[in-house]
Amino acid sequence: MDVFEAIYGRRSIRRFKSTPPPKESVEKILDAGRHAPSAGNVQPWEFIVVWDDETREKLASAALGQSFIAEAPVDIVVCVDLARARMAYGVRGETLYCIQDTAAAIENMLLAAYALGLGTCWVGAFSEEAVSRILNIPSGYRPVAIIPVGYPDEKPRPRPRRSLKEIVHLDRF
Repeated sequence: MDVFEAIYGRRSIRRFKSTPPPKESVEKILDAGRHAPSAGNVQPWEFIVVWDDETREKLASAALGQSFIAEAPVDIVVCVDLARARMAYGVRGETLYCIQDTAAAIENMLLAAYALGLGTCWVGAFSEEAVSRILNIPSGYRPVAIIPVGYPDEKPRPRPRRSLKEIVHLDRF
């Protein structure tokens, strides 16, 4: 699949078929995340793959009741290792670069999933404390996203986008 086809075609999916994706496909998605760029090549990400039904239900509750998280056959929780993020860049690494780094990994995973015929949704609305408790995430690590993954059971229309004229500035703002 052409990269532009993936960028323009990917949609947030919130309805999934019950058929689980092959483990090999999930591994390819994780590997795509692992290949994202990161500041200083620190690679501060950690990925938790959740297949267990009961755990996915708990994650959905921790995510303000977003039930599609439990309905997806698998969830990937993206976390950041704060000490690793601090390693090269101090406070800026821990407060900014690690978020940028994990965002790049997440986008790689969303595009890889789409290229494999799978649907995803980038979920950031959740209780970090609850997710950490549910998944036994140790202190010093922070969950930053939940990505439900599965075969889409919907085909959302493209959402409106601001035009380039509205957002591009030449030489100065």
